[in-house]
Amino acid sequence: MTTTPNLTELKLHQASRKLEIHFDSDEAFELSCEYLRVYSQSAEVTGHAPGQEVLQVGKQDVTIDDITPVGNYAVKLHFSDGHDSGIYTWQRLYDLGKNQQDYWVDYLRRLMRAGHQHAELEKLKQQNR
Repeated sequence: MTTTPNLTELKLHQASRKLEIHFDSDEAFELSCEYLRVYSQSAEVTGHAPGQEVLQVGKQDVTIDDITPVGNYAVKLHFSDGHDSGIYTWQRLYDLGKNQQDYWVDYLRRLMRAGHQHAELEKLKQQNR
């Protein structure tokens, strides 16, 4: 069984709207506020059961207003759109960092299938040609 590395640093960059996270495995990730918002594990996003997920749209300009520690295993992110019910464990943040490319492409594809626009959809379409 592998263990999740421990978080060693968490730094919010307001200007670029990114959360920089560092782990004791010498890995570091920069996660956009939008990415973190659309992958919140709150019931508002994931639903209360499989198949009840709610696609989050129009979150390109969301920012993180505050970060609240939850014990010594997680943080609660307070987003500028009022969302603050998701808890991000170190394991969840590590997973979001390690799988950022795959998760982000999946999100953009779900947006496209649902008929929504996103500035990065054009980039994705170019890559698939």
